[in-house]
Amino acid sequence: MDLMNAIIDKLQGLLDGDGVLLGAEVSGRAAGIWDSTGIQAAAIVRPTTTAQVAAVLRTCNARGQPVTAHGGRTGLVEGQLTTSEDIVLSLERMNRIEDIDVAGRTMTVQAGVLLQVIQEAAENAGLYFPVDLGARGSCTIGGNVATNAGGNGVIRYGMTRDNILGLEAVLADGTVISSLNRMIKNNAGYDLKQLFIGSEGTLGIVTRVVLRLREAARSQNTALLASNEFTKVINLLKFLDRELGGTLSAFEVMWRDFYRLVTTPPAKSKPPLEQSHEFYVLVESRGGEPVADTERFQSVLQRALEQELIDDVVIAKSLAERAALWAIRDDVEQGHRYGQPFIFDVSLQIKDMPAYISKVKQALDQAWPGNRCFVFGHLGDGNLHYNIVVGDFSAAAKHSVEAIVYGPLRDINGSVSAEHGIGLQKKPYLSLCRTEAEIALMQRLKQSLDPKGILNPGKIFDLPQG
Repeated sequence: MDLMNAIIDKLQGLLDGDGVLLGAEVSGRAAGIWDSTGIQAAAIVRPTTTAQVAAVLRTCNARGQPVTAHGGRTGLVEGQLTTSEDIVLSLERMNRIEDIDVAGRTMTVQAGVLLQVIQEAAENAGLYFPVDLGARGSCTIGGNVATNAGGNGVIRYGMTRDNILGLEAVLADGTVISSLNRMIKNNAGYDLKQLFIGSEGTLGIVTRVVLRLREAARSQNTALLASNEFTKVINLLKFLDRELGGTLSAFEVMWRDFYRLVTTPPAKSKPPLEQSHEFYVLVESRGGEPVADTERFQSVLQRALEQELIDDVVIAKSLAERAALWAIRDDVEQGHRYGQPFIFDVSLQIKDMPAYISKVKQALDQAWPGNRCFVFGHLGDGNLHYNIVVGDFSAAAKHSVEAIVYGPLRDINGSVSAEHGIGLQKKPYLSLCRTEAEIALMQRLKQSLDPKGILNPGKIFDLPQG
């Protein structure tokens, strides 16, 4: 019996009959949200408790067996990819909401709970969990924590990190770090949860999370705006944030090519505004006075028109109309219409965006005259997304396009990853936005918490040899 069979036998003994999947039950699962190839792994291990996670990791660590945690597999940077020699640790059966504290406005959940389930549970309790992204129906909170997911409400509520009060994680050797803090203010020593948030499963496996909830809004106003000058879009952001009195909760911008893409058949959405404008801004305001907030929202937009910050506007009059506006922004899969796209998620200062986008487009046009470049993103927090189709999805083409998109970021202190993480895909470019000293410290943390390197090995950065 070889080592892998011995490990699998041991793991089967630790879990129940459905706890370990083998063969077709592994390869029959898609590796990612847009990756139809099957998972490559020796087994998928599905614990139901933190104690079982700890036992699995102790077993694997003792034998130097690589382990990669899986949530909803909706990540876009290949952080979930494995080889046939790996063990996948799936948190899908750890999917209970353990507690909702209405007075304290917290929710304690297991890592495998879907984001949408959390949102709905909070809503049913008269509360609100503000982390929101297009994959809400598939992604898990454990994956959101591990990647520090962003999404649509970051401008007001922050990233996932800003909405986590405490968590429980298991280290590579099976040690359980239970830091399930439920207080907003707790300054007693190091904030250990920050070690695991955004570490992409390389420092420990998150098993339980304490979420910070907010009061549910009593009003919600949404509109789609059109503008033809980027300078006006920047001024519009400042204007709305000021005039709406801190209630602005979304400021999403779509460049014209993207807007045309998602409002032209075969896309399901129809254009609520003419397709001739340069920029389209989806804005949302959440407040506590339904009548007064709606009046103020409409008044502010009217003043934006009068001050020529926008050229046209459509305001959602119902929940159905609000959903229709958001469906336009969320229809990112239309980027596949012209072929397999290269997908990017970058962050930079808003003032640098026009020159940066122009430089990227010029370089793409020079290298691939027939390219399709679609730009959109969470502009309110400096996050741009690119879907780029050049008609060639080879490794060489990918490398060339990456150089075009990532290269200019170094000189403007941008980031190759705003919210998706690093994984395998962006690992070669980490040094563009992190210093040698920062990467060295990351490596030291990895070596300290996972000395055998079993947790999601090879992701984010390589460890120094020798």
